[in-house]
Amino acid sequence: MARLLLVDDEPNILKSVGGALEREGHAVTTAGHLAKARVEAVNEFDAVLLDVWLPDGSGLDWLAELKALQPNCVVIMISGHAQLSDAVAATRRGAFDFLEKPLSLERLLITLDNGLSLERMRQERLRQQQSEEARYALLGSSRAMGDLLATIAQVAQGDVRVLIRGENGTGKELVARQLHRQSRRADGPFVAVNCAALPEHLIESELFGFEKGAFTGATRSQPGKFEDAHGGTLFLDEVGDLPQAAQAKLLRVLEESSVRRLGASRERQVDVRVVAATNRDLEDMVTTGGFRQDLLFRLNVVPIDVPPLRDHSDDVETLALHFLKDSLGGVRARRFSREALDALRTYSFPGNVRQLRNMVERAAILSSSEELSKAHLLKLFPELGAGGSPVQAFAVSMEEAERDIVRGALSACGWNVSKAAELLKLERSHLHKKIKALGLERP
Repeated sequence: MARLLLVDDEPNILKSVGGALEREGHAVTTAGHLAKARVEAVNEFDAVLLDVWLPDGSGLDWLAELKALQPNCVVIMISGHAQLSDAVAATRRGAFDFLEKPLSLERLLITLDNGLSLERMRQERLRQQQSEEARYALLGSSRAMGDLLATIAQVAQGDVRVLIRGENGTGKELVARQLHRQSRRADGPFVAVNCAALPEHLIESELFGFEKGAFTGATRSQPGKFEDAHGGTLFLDEVGDLPQAAQAKLLRVLEESSVRRLGASRERQVDVRVVAATNRDLEDMVTTGGFRQDLLFRLNVVPIDVPPLRDHSDDVETLALHFLKDSLGGVRARRFSREALDALRTYSFPGNVRQLRNMVERAAILSSSEELSKAHLLKLFPELGAGGSPVQAFAVSMEEAERDIVRGALSACGWNVSKAAELLKLERSHLHKKIKALGLERP
């Protein structure tokens, strides 16, 4: 059943058409002039059947006002003096269709049903999009997250390749999805591949596809992930785990923008933006022969570093509350105590955001009260008591001490890296990496 508003100055149309629509199960409100239509339009309607010529004004003129008031409403214009210009104007102002009098009841019902069906589909797509955006949102208001979001917004609009670097659990895939969502490819597919999870003998067939008979068991042809991502974004997670043979083929695809399926004799053109991610030091892998330098150059056009959670601990409370709300189905816990949130905020989280989510979900499931207390968290996670295990606390202290030493040397040398490297008895390249790893910035 739909809520309908029928606006027409002919009483017989209000009676006959209104009655027919009611017999179809719809709730119909009628209006014989614009003044009453405006009064009725304060209520929400699924569809409006609107005459073009009314005693006190033009339905076409009111159409834009109506769509501004009820943007999700399906509007069908009707007229006994239809002109092409009226139909064009109605469509431009948001009407779904334009019907001529005398009205064919069958055509009216079909048009109305089509309009309502399309609007329901649009609303469902919108709900799915909003749900996906909420699921893959990057949350946080800290300076580190603000810088990250600003970088994503700046890089997303171009079509350059991006290498996302960060520890496990920091949200590298979320960054990749944000890059896709904000790019010109947002309406295209987003295809994610975890290179570390693929068996070595399946990597090439998964990425590049295969033809029927290419190997034992290939009973049909199948496209690879590059073809699946055509017109969109291909996310290669843990790209540092690709074996050398796959690296060579990936390099060729990036250079030629084409793939050749296993067992195929011809190339297939692909239009794909490649975004890669790694938790490994690919530069070090290049020096040891574990990763191709030319492939690194191709992938690392724009690097994006995702900060570990310990570097934006101000966001822990926001994230914890979000994860708790996200896990409310079937659990009793509804909120944190202030002391529990403080305990979470002071923890170092070696597993980053993924670890925080797991801890919140486990605590919520195992809670016997509506409030998650600090005592409950400590019982499940004793390491929270000291902000982490002794080993973790020692590691954090060592990093802080190292940061102070390097910062002091740089300050003493006026941020001349070569002189600071000599002072610290380090290789200049090593000091550069150390500055980056410690998050130091020249004042």
